[in-house]
Amino acid sequence: MPLISTPPRLYRALALAEMVTWTLLLVGMLLKYVLQVTDVMVRIGGGVHGFVFLAYLVVTVLVAVDQRWKLRDLALGIGSAFIPYLTVPFERAARRRGLLEESWRLRTEPGANALEKVVALALRRPLPAALIALVVVAVVFTVLLNAGPPTQWFS
Repeated sequence: MPLISTPPRLYRALALAEMVTWTLLLVGMLLKYVLQVTDVMVRIGGGVHGFVFLAYLVVTVLVAVDQRWKLRDLALGIGSAFIPYLTVPFERAARRRGLLEESWRLRTEPGANALEKVVALALRRPLPAALIALVVVAVVFTVLLNAGPPTQWFS
């Protein structure tokens, strides 16, 4: 069964990936700032985490639009990525609350507004949509990487 086959499968995969990359980043920070051994893991973990973080945000919006989440649920889903390890508990809570149906609504229903129409098109043509999403995430990631660490943005 493909990863994108159902909203719960895709959302769980990205929530878990976000959690794993938080671990990579936190281990890297421990090695760099506490043990003062190396900063290689911060660069690797930070890069992987940044990319997966952006992918998680894209998937959260995709799922939220398709599943008709309230704005509050979308904000909580996005916000869960900012706190280490919160994406998995949020995903589980979303499943328990019925926010993750077993099928993609917009694969068969027409979109009611422009955003739903874009999501419907993406769900009906998942391979090109995934490639476009990867390119967009890669471009945003590259721009943010060139901007430097978030701690330096306002200094």
